[in-house]
Amino acid sequence: MATRKKNKEIYEDVQIYGPEDIAHLNVEEVIAKVNIDLLENKGTSAIKASTSQFEHYYSENPTSDLRVKEHILKLKNAHQYKFKAPSGVYGKKRIDRASILLIENVKLTNEKVLDIGCGYGVIGITLKKEYPNITLFMSDINSRAVEYSKINAKDNNAQAIVKQGHLFEPWEGELFDVIVCNPPIVAGKAVLHELVNHAKDFLVSNGKLFIVAYHNKGGSSLENYMKEVFGNVIQVTKSGGFRVYLSMKRG
Repeated sequence: MATRKKNKEIYEDVQIYGPEDIAHLNVEEVIAKVNIDLLENKGTSAIKASTSQFEHYYSENPTSDLRVKEHILKLKNAHQYKFKAPSGVYGKKRIDRASILLIENVKLTNEKVLDIGCGYGVIGITLKKEYPNITLFMSDINSRAVEYSKINAKDNNAQAIVKQGHLFEPWEGELFDVIVCNPPIVAGKAVLHELVNHAKDFLVSNGKLFIVAYHNKGGSSLENYMKEVFGNVIQVTKSGGFRVYLSMKRG
């Protein structure tokens, strides 16, 4: 980030990337893009520092300084839940619209539910509070996400089994009635395809996979792949560019 003076005031030149810039890239490609832009704007001296500071929110063990914010989730039914959101985990700044859309459109009774890539637990814990008879499992590759999922579950008096690991690795031998996910689109197509492929193996007959994504930034491709793997997919709802996709494992 460069600084410059104008009329005795200090301004900063900041490169901001939106979803349209990086949603189609995996993390290595994002780092390469940042490095190239830095090289063009500042020269090679900035590259080493920038790369060492870059850390995506699905790092296994975040090294960034821990800062915690508290968010309040307000549902349409007027129910409210509080969550502690740590740095180094997706959703630190706010509870994202995609997660809320997914929560509002998954209807449950007493199912065995897995929230995969759970972050600090917003989706799974809220579903457990809204549907107390479900059995909740949550996992994330990020150790800080797992820690704060446990903290938030305890704070919200929501019983859950929470584990750390890549995708379905923590759940060998388990089968679920419902799997819910707000996936990191920037993780790349290979990871998303692995998620969908393995989800089918971890669902019971007639089990359901719910995924929320930004339709025009990777979601459309993901929807097509869900249909390819499961043989079916529907759009449960859409709002503000986001869609909730549902595939069922036919018996």
